[in-house]
Amino acid sequence: MSHSWISKFKYNPLEPLLSSDNRAVIYFTRRDLLEEKVDSIDEIFELPEVQKILKKQKEDGSFGLKSKNPVVETWRQLRFLIDQYSLNKNHPAIEKAAEYMFSCQSKEGDIRGVLGNQYAPYYTGAILYLLIKAGYEKDKRVEKGMKWLISMRQNDGGWVIGSPGLINHTWKEICAYTENMEIEPVKDFDKTKPFSAAGTGMVIRAFSVHPKYKDSKYTMKAAQLLKSKFFKKDNWTWYQHPDNWVRFQFPYWWNHLVAAMDSLSLIGLPKEDEDIKNAIQWFVDNQQKDGLWKTSYSKIHKMSENQKNHEMQLWITLSICRIMKRYY
Repeated sequence: MSHSWISKFKYNPLEPLLSSDNRAVIYFTRRDLLEEKVDSIDEIFELPEVQKILKKQKEDGSFGLKSKNPVVETWRQLRFLIDQYSLNKNHPAIEKAAEYMFSCQSKEGDIRGVLGNQYAPYYTGAILYLLIKAGYEKDKRVEKGMKWLISMRQNDGGWVIGSPGLINHTWKEICAYTENMEIEPVKDFDKTKPFSAAGTGMVIRAFSVHPKYKDSKYTMKAAQLLKSKFFKKDNWTWYQHPDNWVRFQFPYWWNHLVAAMDSLSLIGLPKEDEDIKNAIQWFVDNQQKDGLWKTSYSKIHKMSENQKNHEMQLWITLSICRIMKRYY
């Protein structure tokens, strides 16, 4: 079997992944990158780090203490369980958590509770991404959510960050609206405002893994917008600095170059595209001699050198390798 994609890098990234102490990273490196026959995924589900998360789940399927937002906290933990450790809807904990998330879905189709009772397409998209990956792509509630996301686009075909109904409101007003679950969603839309790369990058994740939508005209338009902002200042004040493109985390939270390229490679944007080519070249140029990538190349963010950061480097490297393998 050819692994020609590895030769595109200056250093072999498989060596640090396979020689790490991280059993999950080794498992997915062998399964996804080397395409070796591996043991049942159940061994990953039984790892202490997975069990530690599962023990935090509450009876209603949610996660989080009373002081924390249960919708955000449940999404936070599902990122690890689904995106990192590949649990799916056949696992009772995922089934319970998914039903909790669906219980937060409004009649319109969005997931409520992140910004009070206001719209939050960027979180709805990120949550649907996980549910689709977990096997809910044919669920009517997912379909309803996808259609709602399409209806919430700006005129240019992208999405904003924050609530699209609160675009022209003051920060004080936004806080007042989003702190009260009783206030109906504000529909003071301004669809003429340009898309946000930060918001669009989170929403497009759902489209990138949905068999029905991944090559739709909506997805392709949003993909073109997203890649056009690589390494550039965002159109919105939140996460506006270009350095946000090169500050990574996995499982994905905010938009950044690795997360965006993961989505765009799944959608099928060609490596010959100039923006995609530039992103791939950035990966090649910024690999470290140990074969890994740093978690941050940002000048405006601090980065700690510790064990947790090293573990993140392994996951970021695995993600970059998955992207590269799709292209070569």
